Amino acid sequence: MRHQKHYFKMETKTESDMVIIEGPVDSDTLRTYTFDDNLTAFRRPDEQFQALVEIAELPEGRIIVSHINKHIVGYIIFLHPDPLERWSDGNHPFIMELGAVEVALPCRGLGLAGKMLELSTYDDFIENYIIITTEYYWHWDLKNSGLDVYEYKNLMIRLMQRAGYEVFQTNDPEITGHPANTLMARIGKNINDRQMQQFDEIRFKNRFLI
Repeated sequence: MRHQKHYFKMETKTESDMVIIEGPVDSDTLRTYTFDDNLTAFRRPDEQFQALVEIAELPEGRIIVSHINKHIVGYIIFLHPDPLERWSDGNHPFIMELGAVEVALPCRGLGLAGKMLELSTYDDFIENYIIITTEYYWHWDLKNSGLDVYEYKNLMIRLMQRAGYEVFQTNDPEITGHPANTLMARIGKNINDRQMQQFDEIRFKNRFLI
C-alpha cells in the first residue's frame, strides 16, 4: 500500500524564534538540516539523524519535524513495524507504527509534540491505516520531567488522544511486563472489519495456547 506524500506545514512562535512544523520531509531536505544534540532518547543524535534520513527514503516512511532555522528540535516517525516485532506478523500493509516522538529538552513546553501529531492527521493517508504506538517507560525522560512513570503514562495517553489514538489491550510481553507500558492505536476511517479482526489477532497472539 503506497500513498502519495502530501506536504503540510504550520508555524508557532517562541519569545525569540519561529518554529516550523512540517512534513513529511524527504531525505534530501533532511540532509540540509542540522539535528539538536539534546535528541538522545533512542540513540546518539548523529545516529538518530541518519536513521531519520533512511526512514524518509522508504516508500511508506514519513518524518515530521519541528525546526528553528533548519535546526531540528523535534520529530515524529511513521513506518511499518519492525520485522522482529509481533506487530509485523502477517505483513499487513495497513498497519503502520508511530515509531518515535521526541522533542529536545530546551524546547519542551512549546507543545511541539502535540502540534506534530496534529499535523500528521492533516494527510488523508492516515485514514487508510491502523497506526500503533508502543509506549515503553524506559524511553521516557522521567528525570527531567519530574513525573513518576504513571504520571508520565497519563501524559502520553492524553497527548496521543489529541490525535485520535486510543488505548488497546494486548498480551504482548513487552507491554504487559510493566503496568506503565501502553499500546495505543489510531484506527483510520477506511479500515474495515476484516482488518480490525486481523489487528485483534495480532494483539492477542497465541492466547489459546497453553
